[in-house]
Amino acid sequence: MFEIEWLTHIFPEYKTNESNKEKIISSVATDSRTLKENSLFIPLIGDNFDGHAYVNQAIEKGSLAILWNQETPINEIPENVSVFFVKDTLKALQLLAREYRKLVNPKVIGITGSNGKTTTKDLLKATLSKTYITKATEGNYNNHIGLPLTILNTAINTEILILEMGMSDFKEIELLSYIAMPDIAIITNIGESHIEYLGSRKGISEAKLEITKYMNEESTIIIDGDEPLLENIDFKGKVIRCGFSKTNEYLISDIKLQENGTLFTLNHNHYEISLLGSHHAKNASFAIAVSELLKLNYESIQEGLNLTKITNMRFELLKGENNTTLINDAYNASPTSMKAGIEVVEDLQGYNEKILVLGDILELGVDIGKYYQEISNKIMKTNIKKVYTYGDDSIMITQYLNKNSQIEAKHFNDKNTLIKLLKRNLIPGNLIFFKASRGIKLEDIVEQLK
Repeated sequence: MFEIEWLTHIFPEYKTNESNKEKIISSVATDSRTLKENSLFIPLIGDNFDGHAYVNQAIEKGSLAILWNQETPINEIPENVSVFFVKDTLKALQLLAREYRKLVNPKVIGITGSNGKTTTKDLLKATLSKTYITKATEGNYNNHIGLPLTILNTAINTEILILEMGMSDFKEIELLSYIAMPDIAIITNIGESHIEYLGSRKGISEAKLEITKYMNEESTIIIDGDEPLLENIDFKGKVIRCGFSKTNEYLISDIKLQENGTLFTLNHNHYEISLLGSHHAKNASFAIAVSELLKLNYESIQEGLNLTKITNMRFELLKGENNTTLINDAYNASPTSMKAGIEVVEDLQGYNEKILVLGDILELGVDIGKYYQEISNKIMKTNIKKVYTYGDDSIMITQYLNKNSQIEAKHFNDKNTLIKLLKRNLIPGNLIFFKASRGIKLEDIVEQLK
């Protein structure tokens, strides 16, 4: 990755032997448990922990260099380990990531949005990896710590770097954009996630648009062209819009749901993805737009889409007992994504009975009742006859359906009781759909039904 000598130009206060400067740092870690040999260890300080307490463990596992908070009393460090003194190890991590991004100088693609970030990243990684040396965010490494670590563990020969950018409040995306300096940005949509902190969907759109803060006139932003809040964005670079409205540069049409995927037309080309739903066709359109921007042809893009490996719990089709179908979409949820999932379930053909298992959507703020009512109204427009809710707040769906429909709606606060009922519904030809915020952990229920 980089020599210790390079670090001396970024952090001028240090203690090292001249012979150490030629040593090569091969990885960067903030957790001594995951640390590899020949690494740089960055001890972070939190409310209830101090990473400096694990420096000796990091050295024993093969760290060549340590960042050290100037205000922390220093231990005795072996002479073969370089120490760099900084005012704040977290800010130092972020600065180092920014400098390393400049050193590697890949084409950086930043992805933000209320829903669809990970799926878009997975699709884009699959299409671009066939042509370019590509690195993408893994797991949930999309915040002020995870994003810098993703950058710092990127190989020096990387040509494309795809970074998810998550947030829960204002200024967070701005910081990530400062670190990553994206050449291309994608805003997948404006939903309701974190509306409790951001106040409104307009607030959410403003927070997402912070991704453009450190972009320039040569940059490109690709957006949900069907979202009114993104209609008149102030951006000095190129804007590409994707969606179902005819005003979009990338126009999605002719959507057909198959048993294991979705067919759709984008402008004049026909595509197929192994994901169900029109919302996933839109996610794919973002990936296709970037791929064409980077000079990939139709055949190469479709071949990449065919090879896409979607991160677990994103509309994951599984086989349950007795030849039933389970759809595990339980990684996260917003009102928008829950309604989109219900719409897909409604459109799926060939099933005996469709059952929804819906859990709480977190961080909805004061308008929580309105959102659950919208979801209930969506369900009432389908042919779905059974809805089971789990958690504290989702009982509002059950109450609304029981009052206004003939749908069998029941609420549960105990997972084992819900599992027993669901097992009685594992009848050949049945489909059960699971959706909730990540903290509800509906996947625990799914595992008991497989």
